[in-house]
Amino acid sequence: MSLTEKAVMTKKATREAFGDEIVKLGKENKNIYVVDIDIGKSCKTGEFIKQLPNQHVNVGIAEQNGAGLAAGLATTGKIPFVSTYAVFGSLRMAEQIRQEVCYPNLNVKIACSHGGLTPGNDGGSHQAIEDMGVLRSFPNMTVIMGSDYYSTRKLIEQAANTYGPMYLRFTRDAVPVIYDENEEFIIGKAKKLKNGKDIAIIANGDTVYLALEAAKQLEEQGISVTLLDMHTIKPLDREAVVECLDIGNIVTVEDHNILNGLGSAVCEVAAEEGRGRVKRIGVQDQFGESAPYEKLMEINGITIENIVQTAKEML
Repeated sequence: MSLTEKAVMTKKATREAFGDEIVKLGKENKNIYVVDIDIGKSCKTGEFIKQLPNQHVNVGIAEQNGAGLAAGLATTGKIPFVSTYAVFGSLRMAEQIRQEVCYPNLNVKIACSHGGLTPGNDGGSHQAIEDMGVLRSFPNMTVIMGSDYYSTRKLIEQAANTYGPMYLRFTRDAVPVIYDENEEFIIGKAKKLKNGKDIAIIANGDTVYLALEAAKQLEEQGISVTLLDMHTIKPLDREAVVECLDIGNIVTVEDHNILNGLGSAVCEVAAEEGRGRVKRIGVQDQFGESAPYEKLMEINGITIENIVQTAKEML
């Protein structure tokens, strides 16, 4: 594990990882296409457009058409990445993703920026807080959110080289870099950052850094913590969750509605196993509002302080 103090001093949005990695992948594999929904500047596909124009299509402000076009490209052996905002890529395109991508099990990647509360001042209409939950309910769909720049690049690379429908969720805002560039990731396999015996914390995306800091504070108070970066919420790493159930107490942390996201997925395993307790930290089943990202996280209790407090209360 390459978690360094130097690394976390750097912040980069994970949408930047998509912009950088998709150019690299597109040069290596001419079957990789980007289908833009007219917001390439925000979704960081501008460099791909410049360097690989023959592998790029802009359908305009027409998300559903983009999903259909991507499905058609996939039937010809192409690997299309549909790039838009998470709120549009999951909700406005939902029927097309279900019927035209997941039902025939086509190799389409839905690559979305502005996940969770990170759009901040753009307001509740642009904050995707139910996207992963909606799409994880579709058969054949894989749902992924990397926690930092380097993990996101590695997971995008894995997605490009793994067949099937996938939803990749990125942050608008910069988040701390946790890993170094040589760290390896496997879709569907959680990354264990700490191994403890008193309580387990399972986080994903932009909340992993918060969970890491909370774990450090708990350990300073003599509480031993297991910490998982659950970058893939479908397929969930059930084995890793079961190991956390052996500890007995689990706190889940996510920048997503506590309904039908990471917390719900972990609770499903706990219920089926018939043991363990789970407390969910996330968006409290309410819409966001126009406010800075950090303020919105605080309003919903997605903070280092609340993770620490919740863990201590469980013990």
